[in-house]
Amino acid sequence: MKRDDRLIFLLSTAQQAVKNYTNKLLASEGLRITVAQSGILFLLKQRDRRIISELGRILGVENSAMTGLVDRLEKAGFVTRVSDPEDRRALRVCSTPAGLEEVEKAKPIIRRVNDEIKASFSAQEIEVLKAVLDGISSKFR
Repeated sequence: MKRDDRLIFLLSTAQQAVKNYTNKLLASEGLRITVAQSGILFLLKQRDRRIISELGRILGVENSAMTGLVDRLEKAGFVTRVSDPEDRRALRVCSTPAGLEEVEKAKPIIRRVNDEIKASFSAQEIEVLKAVLDGISSKFR
């Protein structure tokens, strides 16, 4: 049987499957964030007070979608927005203690999904997969 060569379709369905699976696991463990929201919280844990456009650029998400993600995180009490003292038009996103706690709970679940993906492939296949995905990302940035 011939494999599907619609790479955009295959990448999209693989991403959606992993995202749905991870979101179900997060919810089943009682977490109130999605994998997309966890990405924001992980970045804020590394360096707090980022602007939405910076978060979006790093995660590859449009600003309008990022605004919705941050809105939901703020509503849940996981982040706040504060004015930038150097640019009154800019708002910075800050993690809250509850947000940091939530992302710490998410970390082992996300690590487990990553390990499940890697378990399906040899070490060599994982290196090739990483190179292919990095190459695709670099090509279309």
